[in-house]
Amino acid sequence: MAKEKKKIFLDCDLMKYPNSGLYHYCLNLGMEIQSLLKAQNAGEIFFYLPPEKVNLFGPEARYVAERKSFWNFFRSPLQACDIWHAPFQSGRIVPDKKKYPGIKVVLTIHDLNPLHEGKSLDEQQQSLAHTQSLIDKTDAIVCISQFCKDDVLKNCDVGDKPIYVIYNGTHKVHAPQLNDTSYKPKRPFLFGMGYVNTKKNYHVLLALLKNENIELVIAGRLDEPDYIEKMKQQAIKMGVFDRVHILGPVSEGEKGWYFQHCLAFVHPSLAEGFGAPVVEAMQFGKPIFLSSLTSLPEIGGDAAFYFPSFDPDKMQEVFFRGMIKYEKEMMIEQIKKRGMEFDWKEKAKQYLIVYQSLY
Repeated sequence: MAKEKKKIFLDCDLMKYPNSGLYHYCLNLGMEIQSLLKAQNAGEIFFYLPPEKVNLFGPEARYVAERKSFWNFFRSPLQACDIWHAPFQSGRIVPDKKKYPGIKVVLTIHDLNPLHEGKSLDEQQQSLAHTQSLIDKTDAIVCISQFCKDDVLKNCDVGDKPIYVIYNGTHKVHAPQLNDTSYKPKRPFLFGMGYVNTKKNYHVLLALLKNENIELVIAGRLDEPDYIEKMKQQAIKMGVFDRVHILGPVSEGEKGWYFQHCLAFVHPSLAEGFGAPVVEAMQFGKPIFLSSLTSLPEIGGDAAFYFPSFDPDKMQEVFFRGMIKYEKEMMIEQIKKRGMEFDWKEKAKQYLIVYQSLY
């Protein structure tokens, strides 16, 4: 008698935010798991999506559109679910374990960043309480870095649940291409990418504009207007405002162009569970300058340079010495090789092992 194929449900609700790391996380993991299951004839994956996002994974993919209001009247699709993968610690777990006791739940925890980014004690406790509530409903936990795992073990109660470290893969950046409305720097430029908010700490990069031949270009969702205005006022005070360009979200082609043509990639973030833009930048072999906080040294390894503090003089020294070392030691291939270690095909295999451990 043929063994019944297990059915894995990946919750892709957060793909409603297209300019986000979680969008690319779900997209890349989902595509690779789908391909792997098909090649091995080892099961099926269903993508649980907002109705307007159905078909993101191709015409042959299995979809379940979110229509929970109808579930009281029709057979719930969760009755077919064997593994529910909740991809984010601040999200949700849809299956009610009391109603569907046979469903096993995998939770991916990306970070406990509220503990590291200057949030109030109440905000930290609320965030931890929510993450703990998901852990309590979970059968296995995946953390996207060793730093994240250590943080979870220190601050949460995981009981005897298995907890794994599986790094994210590298999102393949599209072919570099600017369009008619794209900003094209007039000087050599530093490039930063991510949500523009306090946590990303971009304002400290203004110190690197002491060199009058350098511009700063930052792309990503404009997440905190007050922070952005504060950064602009600081740039005006320092006399560098004309060389600071905060673009907001950019296309994949534009992102690729900025990666390819930048003088260096800069990411002084205060808190990261992984740091997806860092491994995207590695594909282009450009010098990478990071903060030395949370998971970033683990991800960058010896292929990046680190700011030990945000003292302007110290940052300028790190940048100056790093650029000399990059040129002298011809680090391009070393950086690209580091980026190749974050391969979604390999990461999908590791996730499949976690799923199969719960069958």
